[in-house]
Amino acid sequence: MKEIAPDATSFHALAAAADRLLAAVDGLTDAGAAAPSRLPGWTRGHVLSHLAAQAPALERLLAWARTGVETPQYASRAARDAEIESGSRLPATALVSRVRDSATHWQATVESLPERTWDATIRPFTGELCTPRRILVIRLRELALHLVDLDLGHEIDDIPPGVRDIVLDDVLGYYAQADGVPAFTLRDADGTPVARFGDGGPDVSGKPSDLLAWLSGRSDGTALTAPGELPTLPPWI
Repeated sequence: MKEIAPDATSFHALAAAADRLLAAVDGLTDAGAAAPSRLPGWTRGHVLSHLAAQAPALERLLAWARTGVETPQYASRAARDAEIESGSRLPATALVSRVRDSATHWQATVESLPERTWDATIRPFTGELCTPRRILVIRLRELALHLVDLDLGHEIDDIPPGVRDIVLDDVLGYYAQADGVPAFTLRDADGTPVARFGDGGPDVSGKPSDLLAWLSGRSDGTALTAPGELPTLPPWI
């Protein structure tokens, strides 16, 4: 699965992604927070509550890496879901404040993590064994995609290319290991191969942002080119 280096470039990308999201929700009203997001069954408040809770949850994994004491990201899925649901009903100003404060604390934590910690082995909620370098990808991915999900005027096309490419690589890594992925080849709009799944199958081509939107379930793929219907993908996390 995708990992990135814990360096100044990565830390800047994380801080900038948080800043973009916080700028988008600046001045969000209670009615706006209660409005539907692009995620089925979730309001904007649910998305913000999830992001606010995710930062300390990921910090628990970083504590595991730093101390060697197993510290799960969440106590359980039920506990995670209950925390998101409860937070989603907070006033908009409180929600935005929680997102801002948790992002600030997260940033300070990752930038001060001892160098040896980055090579420790941990296990996120999704089950894979990894190092904290992957946790940087998870947070960057969530900030980038959930900004789009808030439905406040940001699209996949607006994700900075460097961040988009990291998130696309991460999604491709998921499908490379997922069950039930049909055979097909992804190509950039100029025909350059991006990824191959299985043997044979159709070529699916498009610009990177359109590929990411389809693979991550943020579009139906109408912007892509394929001979006939697009392959049916298993749900992405």
